[in-house]
Amino acid sequence: MAQWAARIGTFDWNIRTGVNTWTPELEAIYGLLPGGFGGTLSAFENLVHPDDRGRVMALVDETMKTGQPTTGEWRIVWPDGSVHWVASRAQAFRNEAGEPSRMVGVNIDITEPKLAEKSLKLFRTLVDQSNDAIEVVDPETLRLLDVNDKACQQLGYSREELLALSIFDIDPYVNESVRARIQNKLHESSYAVMESVHRRKDGSTFPVEVSMKLVRTERGYIVTVARDITERKRAEEALSDMTRKLIESQEQERARIGRELHDDINQRIAMLALELEQLKDNPSEVERRVQELRRSMAELSNDVQALSHDLHSSKLEYLGVVSGMRSWCKEFAERQKLEIDFRSDVSSVLPLAVGLSLFRVLQEALHNAMKHSGVKRVEVELREDSGDIHLLISDLGRGFDVAAALQGKGLGLTSMRERLRLVNGTISIVSKPMGGTAIHVRVPLGSEKLSQRAVG
Repeated sequence: MAQWAARIGTFDWNIRTGVNTWTPELEAIYGLLPGGFGGTLSAFENLVHPDDRGRVMALVDETMKTGQPTTGEWRIVWPDGSVHWVASRAQAFRNEAGEPSRMVGVNIDITEPKLAEKSLKLFRTLVDQSNDAIEVVDPETLRLLDVNDKACQQLGYSREELLALSIFDIDPYVNESVRARIQNKLHESSYAVMESVHRRKDGSTFPVEVSMKLVRTERGYIVTVARDITERKRAEEALSDMTRKLIESQEQERARIGRELHDDINQRIAMLALELEQLKDNPSEVERRVQELRRSMAELSNDVQALSHDLHSSKLEYLGVVSGMRSWCKEFAERQKLEIDFRSDVSSVLPLAVGLSLFRVLQEALHNAMKHSGVKRVEVELREDSGDIHLLISDLGRGFDVAAALQGKGLGLTSMRERLRLVNGTISIVSKPMGGTAIHVRVPLGSEKLSQRAVG
């Protein structure tokens, strides 16, 4: 009964006669019914996994030669094809002539612990291959009990060095107060997440997101997963900076529109109102002045329309991208007393998302040329080539330092790049002081399927 309960079976092999006697418990371990064992060494050998047979028979030969106890572990194949593990301890005894005459021993089923060991090895492999640092921590002392390979790589320590440290040594922000809060949180919910900073062996630091899980065993321990979030923090900072610049740009644009409305449009309306008031006192002047007032009103209407057109070019929608851009260039040139040579050989109908991005880049480039180049002539070319749309804007003006402009506070060049990124476009700028400027934009057709965010 004890053998059955412990899944232990015994055998008694009479080497002289070749009869190998197994107890029913041993037969059960090998997946056999009572009396199902063939009773020979060959019958036993056939039950051993083919990959282990050579090693097992070598153990049998060794104990027969030495007469010393031998131990071993091997796999066996049950009649149903399933694979199991056994551990064995056996000893051969000699007769009066010194020849091996009898071997007795025990086998025990170790399938469950072997599978657990295999799972543990697999788990260890997965842990060591993780892209995050994983640490096992004593909940009371916060000393490191175990670490994976990524933890060593992140922190610059060997495994042995880390196991001599505690959380206090690798996280400069953890103190007794933080420790108490962490322990309280873990005891409440067994899980906690926090952002902190880890310190490498060389003293440098990096931001991490740490997930902690309290594993409740007799002793208990904490498993922490520390993810390096350096790139995420950089992306957040870049996004924050971009948001700040966009807000600044929006405010600058609002200020510009406000100035144009106040300093130009509003003043001209006030002048018209004053002239009309004067005509009321001099009716005889009406006929002579009416044409002049009509012309001033038309100019005012055109300027308001141009300001509205800059903000939202409806012509892109009802004329198409190419015609809309050509029309805007003509209006801009007339207002700024500038010559714009616009050429196009685009035959495809451009999607609105692509057209709007190109239009905004064109606006920004021509406004910059007007402000900074010092020339009165700009060339604009829009062409289609191998499924790509190319926009080229060039002048022979003062030029500028492109690298310095990109590092500056202005948002113009950054805005161009961001708009083009939304339609998978690229931009290259070639310029140098007193050497003119050439802007080349390339946008693949079909990119509107990838992003509609450029619309608006």
